[in-house]
Amino acid sequence: MTTENKTIVQRALAGLIETGDVDALAALLSDDFLHHRPDATTSTRTQWLANVRAALTPIAGMQVEILHLLSDDDHVVVHSRRKLPDAGPEIVVVDIWRIDNGLIAEGWETIEPSARAAANLTWWAPAS
Repeated sequence: MTTENKTIVQRALAGLIETGDVDALAALLSDDFLHHRPDATTSTRTQWLANVRAALTPIAGMQVEILHLLSDDDHVVVHSRRKLPDAGPEIVVVDIWRIDNGLIAEGWETIEPSARAAANLTWWAPAS
């Protein structure tokens, strides 16, 4: 099952990153898909796909390097480094996808600009 789930996520990402085909991505999402962001924002399938479509122009030509692709039962985790074209910022992204009945049913996403990573390593340190 975990290999099949990884394949579903790989197909979804490859279709979007390589071709910008949002409809191919949509075909792999369940009707009740939910997407969660760290700011506690949750989007429905329709809302999230609209956001993805709106982001396609700014991210066209983005380079994506998959650093880790892990699966456990019905969850798949993708850890990637992404660089926008034309000297745009580099970000590190962790996506967690939950698969149900062969479709992506839920997703969580955390994005960190690489340039700010060192500052974020000391968030727990007491103030001087």
